[in-house]
Amino acid sequence: MQKAWLFVLLGLVAGCTAPRAIINSGKVTAPGQFKAGINFGGNIATAPIGQLGDITKAAVDAIRNRDSVFYDSQIDVASKAMMAYALDPVGPTFDFYLRYGLVERVDVGYKYATGVHVFDAMYQFMGSTGTIDNPGVGSGNRWYGSFGLQYAGQGSGILDAVFLKRLQPVLQFTAKRRDLTIPLIFSKSFGPEEEKGNVSFGVVYSHTFINYGFDPSGVYERIGRDAVEVPAFSGKNNFSSFGMFLNAKFGFKYVYLLPALSIYYQNYGTYQVLNSKSHSYSGLTFIPSLGVQASFGKRR
Repeated sequence: MQKAWLFVLLGLVAGCTAPRAIINSGKVTAPGQFKAGINFGGNIATAPIGQLGDITKAAVDAIRNRDSVFYDSQIDVASKAMMAYALDPVGPTFDFYLRYGLVERVDVGYKYATGVHVFDAMYQFMGSTGTIDNPGVGSGNRWYGSFGLQYAGQGSGILDAVFLKRLQPVLQFTAKRRDLTIPLIFSKSFGPEEEKGNVSFGVVYSHTFINYGFDPSGVYERIGRDAVEVPAFSGKNNFSSFGMFLNAKFGFKYVYLLPALSIYYQNYGTYQVLNSKSHSYSGLTFIPSLGVQASFGKRR
């Protein structure tokens, strides 16, 4: 059991995840201004961690070193763990981003997160639209609200868990996913127009579309006295995630520290894997993060 958890932790070191941390406040970037920053965090998902705990390096090596690989419980556990990891990759997160105030009450952003490209837009429906240097009408109220839409695309690099990757020559697993995320954000400003920062909270809905497949090389099943090669399989599915978040921004005027925590629940659904087996997954995902943000540019 200790060895299993050791390799779970090694898997965390190499994760590659679609970013779902919510770090924005209810106030969008003013027209003509920029925000730039970096974030460090982690994607801690109960479903894949539970599956990774069932497979050890010794089992992986035993599968790889066989002269002939026959479908058995070890292969089933390995394919189940691969599928769970693709649904919600466990590991550290790192991203950098740039936001730009497009028009009054609307800003847009781009984020790059370890091979994942993310695009989003936010619309501010509540609160003033001034700046720190030029506070707007109603800035004394200090409450803001916005909602947005984020798109993220992620390819076959999903499978980066250290020891699962070693099974690729045998199972040839691939996955591509697309994530749409809609946050609803409310924030309370510290000082006029978030001069000293803010505290933000809200709810978030996310929907994921995933295409996946196995193309095993030299994996057989016994049918009577015959050895029949296990055929390739591909499938697709989609699932919803429901979450809540809390974040804050501390600093003064143009440079801030951003701690954040997002929590999601998702029923990933049922997925067919090799040899007509199928497995169902559900669980919680915790996404803590800590970042630094800078603001610059002049309002148009």
